[in-house]
Amino acid sequence: MAVDTNTEVKASARYVRMSAHKVRRVLDQIRGISYREALIILEFMPYRACEPIRKLVRSAVANAEHNAGLDRNNLVISQAYADQGPSLKRFRPRAQGRAYQIRKPTCHITVAVAADASEQE
Repeated sequence: MAVDTNTEVKASARYVRMSAHKVRRVLDQIRGISYREALIILEFMPYRACEPIRKLVRSAVANAEHNAGLDRNNLVISQAYADQGPSLKRFRPRAQGRAYQIRKPTCHITVAVAADASEQE
């Protein structure tokens, strides 16, 4: 099977119950590095956002292997971004019969992997 060197394979997780701002903090650390290094970084970072991102990176690599025939050893995270999703709106009781709105944010995370151009030569 011929491997296209500029193939980019994506995976996305939608409606993740987490703020996009907090997810971006983790995505900025793994963007542009190799698949194996990204997994190591995600394994030991102390943030809650690391778990869904780690699953998503593994999914993107599995998609690249199965659908595009790429080798996982030379994959690089080419794109990683988080968009804001809809907020769940809830209400909490407050003093004197008032209600206070609580927003529970969601986000859509997308990770794309591509073959490393420097390793192809």
